[in-house]
Amino acid sequence: MNVVDTRLAELGITLPSPAAPVANYVPYVITGNLLVISGQLCFGLDGKLADKHKGKLGAEIFNEAGLEAARLCAINVLAQAKAALGGDLGRITRCVRLGGFINAAPHFAALPAIMNGASDLMVEVLGDKGRHARSTIGVAELPADAAVEVEAMFEIA
Repeated sequence: MNVVDTRLAELGITLPSPAAPVANYVPYVITGNLLVISGQLCFGLDGKLADKHKGKLGAEIFNEAGLEAARLCAINVLAQAKAALGGDLGRITRCVRLGGFINAAPHFAALPAIMNGASDLMVEVLGDKGRHARSTIGVAELPADAAVEVEAMFEIA
């Protein structure tokens, strides 16, 4: 077991089966020493969106559920990374970037705070290698009415 899998176990995190693409794209691309993960929604272990993770932040959903949704997105990012790396998350040498899309009501200004759910998870799991550059964008709608979607880029060995 590598250090990342050990840390996930210590945190009590079980990675779900990675979600299959729902359109004409692939879930990840490896080019050179970069692993790019397509946007991941806040699916639970059962592969479904919980009602509490559907809708707009600042309207139907509030900060606690938004943070949890962002964290679930990051867990799903790691599940895709594990699939991409043949099960070896130990190949991740750095989380380079996260991109967050927050399904937000107009004038909802706490976008960065919600995205911390994903950023904090990466640091919890990867330590200093989990510190990353980031963009967070409020959007009018996300697939399946998800509250949050997160994409990622990792440096790999």
